[in-house]
Amino acid sequence: MATEKELSDFLKSVEKRAFKRCLYHVRNEEAALDIVQDTMMKLAQHYGDKPPAELPLLFQRILSNCTLDWFRRQKTRNALFSNLSDFEAAGEDADFDLLEAFTPDGESHESAEHATQRAQILREIEHEIQNLPGRQREAFLLRYWEEMDVAETASAMGCSEGSVKTHCSRAVAALSRALSAKGIHL
Repeated sequence: MATEKELSDFLKSVEKRAFKRCLYHVRNEEAALDIVQDTMMKLAQHYGDKPPAELPLLFQRILSNCTLDWFRRQKTRNALFSNLSDFEAAGEDADFDLLEAFTPDGESHESAEHATQRAQILREIEHEIQNLPGRQREAFLLRYWEEMDVAETASAMGCSEGSVKTHCSRAVAALSRALSAKGIHL
């Protein structure tokens, strides 16, 4: 059984990455924040008594379900209201760096040219990830951003391991093609 401190520490450890993952899906900062907060509340309310080892998969599954619920609500709203301008997604002026968590501490002596080049590449990668189909994007982010194995990703997505492998393979191929076309080779 997870203690209150273990649950709190877990939620602190996943909040930024969960927000970024959710933002890739919904492309709206306020909605992404709401979805992550709802996910955290549901985890604490319904599964706070589970062992700490079970929390990561439960959290990912709840986050996926909350994101799908948001899309369903948006679809319903769009069908009900003729003035869709009230429900448009926010612009692409996000205030965070895609991979800020992956910037090595020792790069404070980086040249301005290298920093600018790296920032441009990261923006291109972020853009291409956003352009992936939803299931491919979800599988890719769970496997490579959240570092889940195939079984955990399948459980979080509610699909088979084979589907996860297929979605990841297609996502990697699409990203590779898109980035290569822009002259980016990683």
